[in-house]
Amino acid sequence: MTIHIEYETEEELKLPYEEIITAVVNEALDYENCPYEAEVNVLLTDDEDIRQINKEYREIDRATDVLSFPMADYDSPSDFDRLEDMASDYFNPETGELLLGDIVISVDKVKEQAEKYGHSETRELAFLVAHSMLHLCGYDHMVDEERLVMEKKQEEILKRGGYER
Repeated sequence: MTIHIEYETEEELKLPYEEIITAVVNEALDYENCPYEAEVNVLLTDDEDIRQINKEYREIDRATDVLSFPMADYDSPSDFDRLEDMASDYFNPETGELLLGDIVISVDKVKEQAEKYGHSETRELAFLVAHSMLHLCGYDHMVDEERLVMEKKQEEILKRGGYER
């Protein structure tokens, strides 16, 4: 498992963010029964930078809490078997790891939303990573049925990792 974490903001998270991110990424992949070692990139940034990324890639000119950029195209969520048929597209040729994608998290939003929802910054960071990992595994929440599936999975991943409210 390779998790590249970059911290590109002056706003400080006073918690073991690398440990939390690593634990949640691993828990999510275990929960989704990913049969491969995987590679994930995580960028921790601020509201201004995530706003710019959101504007560039989604044409939405506002800050958001998390952005997910999956590398794989799934027929159905967590259909990892299909990806093996196109190994050159989805696996790192040097490591053999599945290239899942990129996660961008606003540290400003971690702090703001932890206070807003009355839980710890640790729990908020874990939630955003779990949410984004499900996107990297092919889940979405554009319709209510998908949203309910995703919410249930997020809560189960957090519970298994000990990140409950």
